[in-house]
Amino acid sequence: MTMNRCPITYELCGNAKYSKSGLSKLSTKLDTLNDLPFTAQEQRREAATRAAKMSIQGVQPKLSAKLSVVNRMFEVVDQWGNYIIKPQSDVYQQLPENEDLTMKMAAIFGIEVPLTGLVYSKDGSLSYFIKRFDRYGKNKKLAVEDFAQLTENTRDTKYKWSMEKLLPIIDQYCTFPLLEKRKLFRRVLFCFLTGNEDMHLKNFSLITRNYKVELSPAYDLLNSTVSMGNAVEEIALPLAGKKSKITETLLFQYYGKERMGLNDKILGAESELLSKTKIKFEELLKISFLNQNMKKAYLKLINARYERLCR
Repeated sequence: MTMNRCPITYELCGNAKYSKSGLSKLSTKLDTLNDLPFTAQEQRREAATRAAKMSIQGVQPKLSAKLSVVNRMFEVVDQWGNYIIKPQSDVYQQLPENEDLTMKMAAIFGIEVPLTGLVYSKDGSLSYFIKRFDRYGKNKKLAVEDFAQLTENTRDTKYKWSMEKLLPIIDQYCTFPLLEKRKLFRRVLFCFLTGNEDMHLKNFSLITRNYKVELSPAYDLLNSTVSMGNAVEEIALPLAGKKSKITETLLFQYYGKERMGLNDKILGAESELLSKTKIKFEELLKISFLNQNMKKAYLKLINARYERLCR
């Protein structure tokens, strides 16, 4: 007898589509979750139609949604949605499954992430959902600005920066700069590990909450190398003028120690984190919703990156 796996928690859930614990992450009042009432193609069409009305943009098609506990489903809205939904791409393979897996790996790596998961659509395809971290209460919004806004860059110039030039932004705006630099270092490390060569200025943000300015929870984490084809570049923004052939020395000694000012104790702890998480990553990857070819490609990449960082 085959057992289903919950697309929110990845745990086995018998004949049900979702586990009880998966549903409770969305709402303790939820006893089931109905499929999205659109096919993947219809979701992409809806995203294009609604783009001008919504406050979310980007390359991937996105829909704004609210969770209706009464109707047991995500409902697409034009404004004030507290979830973002991304359907399957008609160009790249399994982006929702890839992004959800990578976000769950980030949580294992000690990176703050919002609630994420996968939801079934009416055609059986899976769409990715992420809870918005800038919404609270009834139609209230926290102040969030991405690094492109903070540096007066645009979507056209979001790659025209460097990893070194991210640091003055943190020094200028963050309440506790050294703490945020450590968080940034961990994210940079993780993105390199997981083949994300698309972390441009719009994929880093600062949030104001609890009377302090800090890095926002992570978002748009994806193994873009595997999904979009093997790229020559390994990072989006150059580090010491390089976008490829990134080494342990370049990340830890040059960026972490010399440029960020992180001490040996902190860097030692970050290095230890690498060895502690490798097996957990492999276990999660094994039970993820990626197909076998994508799993093999993802595993091959992270093994190669671990080798470069853990010699």
